[in-house]
Amino acid sequence: MRYFNGFSLKGEEIFFKEQLIDSDFAVGGFSYGAVKAFEYVYNSKERIDRLILLSPAFFQNYKKSFIRTQLRYFNADKTSYTKQFLKNVVYPSSIKLDKYLTQGTVEELEELLTYSWDSKKILELLDRGVVIEVFIGEQDKIVDAEKSFEFFSKLLPCYLSKGRGHLLTL
Repeated sequence: MRYFNGFSLKGEEIFFKEQLIDSDFAVGGFSYGAVKAFEYVYNSKERIDRLILLSPAFFQNYKKSFIRTQLRYFNADKTSYTKQFLKNVVYPSSIKLDKYLTQGTVEELEELLTYSWDSKKILELLDRGVVIEVFIGEQDKIVDAEKSFEFFSKLLPCYLSKGRGHLLTL
């Protein structure tokens, strides 16, 4: 399986054993990595049978002022921003992500915050025979889980996990 990491993370796929599958024809990604995985599959000419989107970054319902504020805070103090971001990623659990931490860039954060999911592109992938599944934690503190679920569930099998946050763990 080809896997794409979340923002400021590396190796966190270990947390998604329930959702990921072992296949040469599957692609998955977590949060920002879900965006990268989707674009990879969309632009790929290779055989890909399944795309697994774990807590996809979904900010298209947020105001531009929110995005500017996030970028300003990140630029002012990357370490503090990332520390708070990771606390929100693991909520409601108390898992420590320190050993999975890698410093993200402002360009990656901006891409994450400004990416807009395109339903036409999703439908094109479905027409190509790609099975797409979306997993969302009901208590997500990174994205608006309700808005995210509302968007994806109209198009795809979408699983809303009660009591779980962005990392999809209890």
